[in-house]
Amino acid sequence: MTDGVILPAWLRPLLSLNPTFGKKGRNGCPEFGAPQLPQAGRRQPPAGRRAVGQYAMTVRLLTNIGRLWTGSEVWSNAVILSQDDRIAWVGPASELPTSIPGVIHNIVDVDHVENLGGALVTPGLIDSHTHPVYAGNRWAELAMRSGGSSSAEIVAAGGGTASTVTITRGTDPWTLCNGVRERLRDWLLSGTTTVEAKTGYHLTRDGELADVRLLRSLEKEPGIPRLHVTLMAANAVPPEFFGRRADYVDAISSWCPDAAAAGADSIDAYCGDGGFTAPEVRWILNAGRVAGLQPRLHACGNGQSGPALLAAELGCASADLLPGATDEDVGVLARAGVVAVVCPAAKSDSRQPPVRALLDKGVPVALGSGHSPGVNGITSMPLVISLAVAAFGMSVTEALRAATIGGAQALRAPDRGAMARGRQADIVCWDADHEGAFAWSYGLKPVKVWRGGEPVAS
Repeated sequence: MTDGVILPAWLRPLLSLNPTFGKKGRNGCPEFGAPQLPQAGRRQPPAGRRAVGQYAMTVRLLTNIGRLWTGSEVWSNAVILSQDDRIAWVGPASELPTSIPGVIHNIVDVDHVENLGGALVTPGLIDSHTHPVYAGNRWAELAMRSGGSSSAEIVAAGGGTASTVTITRGTDPWTLCNGVRERLRDWLLSGTTTVEAKTGYHLTRDGELADVRLLRSLEKEPGIPRLHVTLMAANAVPPEFFGRRADYVDAISSWCPDAAAAGADSIDAYCGDGGFTAPEVRWILNAGRVAGLQPRLHACGNGQSGPALLAAELGCASADLLPGATDEDVGVLARAGVVAVVCPAAKSDSRQPPVRALLDKGVPVALGSGHSPGVNGITSMPLVISLAVAAFGMSVTEALRAATIGGAQALRAPDRGAMARGRQADIVCWDADHEGAFAWSYGLKPVKVWRGGEPVAS
């Protein structure tokens, strides 16, 4: 208890990480994990409207869509009908039925009609690779790297992952919460309705589990995208385990059941380029799988095939980054059906992933921002799409597909990423009339975003 405020049990370990934590909450941060009050005051359904439980179902009609990119085809003069958080009907306006059984008796009875003025509409974008839970910044380190400094020189100057771990551990939970909330809200306002969010900057059991619960709690707030939470305690070996790597690998493995119970979806590990070895990663990811977590892998093999082959061997949901991946890697990933998550703004050197080979060989490709304190602060997937076109030579259609359907595949989330009946009503109306604007604008702006059928306040 802190000045009469009862803190949830999972938050207390974070306070022990920073005994100087302020005595009162700030900026409206919630007590993470507190129960959410039900919505009140929704009206009873009119005649012919189907209700679920005590609430009326909301039916929304989006009309005058000049160009609708569904994920598989393009329609002109289209409409979308959503029922609560799902798409109930989508197609050309000329084919809109007057009634839809189980949804609405008469189309004139919809709750909301919105004229989108001939704009471009797409599914909500998906960012498949982010590290948003951290405090502080590493701008000085980025300046050193851009000037040619080596990793050893940066670490000697006090930079590197360890510097973020130190700052994050020393930051009170409320401040950390506010920073994460602001980042996530920026993603949603830029048209990204689902974000894969990794932990990895506490590197202690209590801190990593607290980060999982923080993300799950924030997801319940208005104005926050859907989150796919990934435990990434295998980001680096923390200083207190110096000389005891095996003990830390065992520790991470023991945290997996608790992480799954706290709400984590996946487990990730950094493999190659000074990260964890293949045997260490195999042990960690298998422990995560046993606990019910989807395995995924930072495949940074410095031109070696080990990490990509390991991702295929373990049946990872995704192999991420893939700098300098070989033809053998591409073939193995294609045969295993592992999604390649590539991040055009996350290069740390001149090596690039072989995106054209991945696409040509049929490997599912997803896009990620690679947002992290030591790489970039991008929270705009439209910008990532633009960079993918420019840096990877992807077509606009390929890049847009990788930021929607590809992301859904990487996260094993078949309920989003495309405009189809039964999918989540995650919808974006853009300030454009053609998807080619993504290649031109370098950060196309949305006019309006709907998450689960509800408009997001700007």
